[in-house]
Amino acid sequence: MTLAVRYTSARTLDTAVVDAPEPGPGEVELAPAFVGICGTDLHIFHGDMDARVQAPAVLGHEMSGRIVNVGPGVEGWRPGDAVTVMPLRWDDTCPACRAGHQHVCQHLDFIGIDSPGAMQQRWIVPASTLIRLPQALALDRAALVEPTAVAVHDVGRAQVAEGEKVVVVGGGPVGILIALVARAAGAEVRVVELSAHRRLLAEEVGLTAWNPADDDVPELVRQWTGDAGADVAFEVSGAAAGVDTAVDVLGVRGRLCLVAIHPRPREVNLHRFFWRELTLVGARLYDRSDFERAVALVADGTIPAERLISKVVPLTQAPAAFEALEGGGDVMKILVDCTDDAQGVAV
Repeated sequence: MTLAVRYTSARTLDTAVVDAPEPGPGEVELAPAFVGICGTDLHIFHGDMDARVQAPAVLGHEMSGRIVNVGPGVEGWRPGDAVTVMPLRWDDTCPACRAGHQHVCQHLDFIGIDSPGAMQQRWIVPASTLIRLPQALALDRAALVEPTAVAVHDVGRAQVAEGEKVVVVGGGPVGILIALVARAAGAEVRVVELSAHRRLLAEEVGLTAWNPADDDVPELVRQWTGDAGADVAFEVSGAAAGVDTAVDVLGVRGRLCLVAIHPRPREVNLHRFFWRELTLVGARLYDRSDFERAVALVADGTIPAERLISKVVPLTQAPAAFEALEGGGDVMKILVDCTDDAQGVAV
């Protein structure tokens, strides 16, 4: 048995003892150490994904931990290995998979949404999802590898190049990570964010942040770029105003990378797309190479993971942590610590 955090209905989480099965062929048993709470988890908590999530559902897909046991046929892994998980399981038969785009499989099982996630003391996953971590990398920092992989994929989709000017609209965890990854690629970056707390954090990690409530962001971009406009904009805010800003700051043949999940259709200034020959690209999830790059960026300190972790709470306090994240602005990333023996050891 193992202790787990479960979504049971809209705005309701519990901690419950659940079965901890043995790993089957091709599977491994993990002891999650730290699990991050992300925006998708909050969408689930709000009841917005009830058509997809089958309650009671164990949440969590941003994680780090160690292997406890390996199932039959698993090679190359052993108990004690430090790992994270690329939480994707695809069918390899649909048109997307056959075209080489398994990460957007048309029947994708996103582990932690469509099947049980990491917010528990023991977790069974396919060995094929494992990503090795350096033994020296602290496991709390390693819990940020998954969102960093999102950022790596986003920057790759936008084809950010050295010397380009990039605007990131939305300075939450993923927005800051995109800004840091784009900077590592040699771009000059500006972050647009309403929250004073998040702007301050962005500046503490060496980024320049603008407040759209007080600043004329398109005019600032015009001055910054010598009237050329930005080469790339990332829409990470999920707000209609964020979409407008991301479109307005782009120069001729600029690229808009849509990262945020917009739950409803948005009006978009298509005339500007026509007039400036803009390009819109979507960015969803990641592949193994994105994860491996993310591990390297966290391990070498390019991503200052420790600065992005606002709080670490024990598993039993995870429901309260979800409520704290709803306030948004003064919190960046909350991790759930699944290792505290006082919470009840898996048996």
